[in-house]
Amino acid sequence: MTWLSVSIETDCSHAEALADALLEAGALSASIEDADAGTPAETPQFGEPGSVTTPGWERSRVIVLLEAGTDADELIASCSTSAGLGQVPTFTLENIAEQNWVQLTQSQFDPIRVSERLWIVPSWHEAPDPAALVLVLDPGMAFGTGSHPTTRLCLEWLERVVTPGVSLLDYGCGSGILAIAAAKLGASNVLGVDIDPQAVTAARNNAERNEASAHFDDSARPISGQFDIVVANILANPLKALAPAIAGHVRHGGQLALSGILAEQADELIGIYAPYASLCIADTREGWVCLAGTRK
Repeated sequence: MTWLSVSIETDCSHAEALADALLEAGALSASIEDADAGTPAETPQFGEPGSVTTPGWERSRVIVLLEAGTDADELIASCSTSAGLGQVPTFTLENIAEQNWVQLTQSQFDPIRVSERLWIVPSWHEAPDPAALVLVLDPGMAFGTGSHPTTRLCLEWLERVVTPGVSLLDYGCGSGILAIAAAKLGASNVLGVDIDPQAVTAARNNAERNEASAHFDDSARPISGQFDIVVANILANPLKALAPAIAGHVRHGGQLALSGILAEQADELIGIYAPYASLCIADTREGWVCLAGTRK
C-alpha cells in the first residue's frame, strides 16, 4: 500500500484553516510545521495550555497524507479557496510506501546517557555499559522518555541529591521515569502520582520492567504524609496552581525540585513558592530550567 504526502507552504494566518479544510475534504492526517526548520531562520515555539506566545510560524508548512490516487491539484485548489487564500500555494508531492513502522519507530530511539553511571535504554537495545545504572524505558502514551531537556534536568538533579533510604514523591509522574530512577538510586519510599490514568498504568508497567520498588497512583486521590524529596516536572501553570499542595508534601528541611519551566518563567515561580521554600535555578538546558531548594 502507498500513500501520497503533500507539503504545502503558506503563512501562519492561513495554515490552520488550510489544514482543517484538507481534513474535512478527506485527508488522512494534517500537521503544521516551521517551513524554516533546520535553518538559521528556524523559530522555536514554546508554550503550554492557557499560555499563548506567538500565533505560529510566519513561513508555515502544512503536511497532509492522502490516499493514493487522490487528485492533489484539485483538492488543494478547492481547500485553498475554503481557507481564504487568494491563490493556490506552492506544494510538493511524495509517494510514501508501506514500511515496517514498528522497526522505523524503534530506530528513532537510541540509548541516552544521562551521566557517567545512569543510562536510559529502550527495551530493544542492549545496555551500552553493563556496569551502569540502567533505566529500561520505551516510548509510550505517557510523557517522559528521557529525551526532553526537563526530564534530563530532573534526572541529573536526582542523581545529586538522592541518598539511600530517603522518601520521594514524583508529582505528575508521567511514564514514572523520575520515581523509578530515584528507587534505583536508593530511595526506599517512592510514590508517583498523575491525573492521567494511562500515565499511572504506564508507570506501573515501567516500574515492573525495571524491578523498581515504586508505587503509582491517581493524583486525584488524597496523598498522605510528607516526603524527604518532592519533584514535579509538569508545566508552569499547574505548578503555580498546585504550589500549596506540592510544597505541603515536602517535610520541613526536605528538598523540592520543579521543572517544565521556561527560563523566562523562573522568577515568577520562585516568587510563588517563596512562602514555602527557597528555590533557585539548579540548572538550565535549551531554554528550560530546573528550580530546586529546601522547604522552610
